[in-house]
Amino acid sequence: MKNTIRVLRAERRWSQAELAERVGVSRNSINSIENGRYDPSLSLAYAIADAFETGVEDVFLRGQ
Repeated sequence: MKNTIRVLRAERRWSQAELAERVGVSRNSINSIENGRYDPSLSLAYAIADAFETGVEDVFLRGQ
């Protein structure tokens, strides 16, 4: 699944580790999601969107 996590992190100058800490997962999990190797659970997807103060649809792109 395509996502905008890398862009959103860059805008905020957050590392993968910082985002991981904010949502309660490992840095490796964020890396895998960011690179499309792992699709997050629905609850994790919402946690990531909440961390960026945006909607899930702005982070994760359907049909891509």
